[in-house]
Amino acid sequence: MKILVVEDEQRAADYLRQGLAENGYTVEVALTGTDGLHAAMTGDHDLVVLDVMLPGVDGFAVLSALRTARQTPVLMLTARGQMNDKVRGFDLGADDYLVKPFQFPELLARVRALLKRGKAAGADPAERVADLEIDPVRHRATRAGQRIDLTAKEFALLVLLVQRSGEVLSRTEIASLVWDIHFDSETNVVDVAIRRLRAKVDDPFETKLIQTVRGVGYVLEARPGA
Repeated sequence: MKILVVEDEQRAADYLRQGLAENGYTVEVALTGTDGLHAAMTGDHDLVVLDVMLPGVDGFAVLSALRTARQTPVLMLTARGQMNDKVRGFDLGADDYLVKPFQFPELLARVRALLKRGKAAGADPAERVADLEIDPVRHRATRAGQRIDLTAKEFALLVLLVQRSGEVLSRTEIASLVWDIHFDSETNVVDVAIRRLRAKVDDPFETKLIQTVRGVGYVLEARPGA
């Protein structure tokens, strides 16, 4: 699942990015209100973590503009704790409000609750390709009914492949979306991660789902005879 963090303090933004990524989420960061609003309006995010004290366009203005077009869940994150600020945030359409300083486990619990609540009532959050099923909300993966034990990064990689199944993803794109790094041709982090993921998702089963497209990257799809 993809989370947009709009936070002008670089250290705080890096902290949130790392913590959320380690828990299996794909994270995009914007350091200004203007950039955050553009990303929120044009991107496909499951949740926005939005600071109030932003340079130029503040978080309240970003939220107000966002709500004219989208209902993406928004968690307001700010040093302001006054009741009138909370009321203003909720009146503008915020889904939750967390005051700094905070403990990361509390933020993570609120993020998970908002993502779960954001699903339509009664909707099945699981996504499937052939006999592979992932549940991004519960951080669970199964194949042919068998639970697959994955690390946070392995799960994030599998979620990316499943959500864009049938689409060939380059190593550069995978590295950027899963590890938030610029791919270096001398680095084999993506290939190593794919190999480890295959050992869990493909090797125990007859049908192979993670395919290599030589010279390009990888794609997850069920191919006859694969």
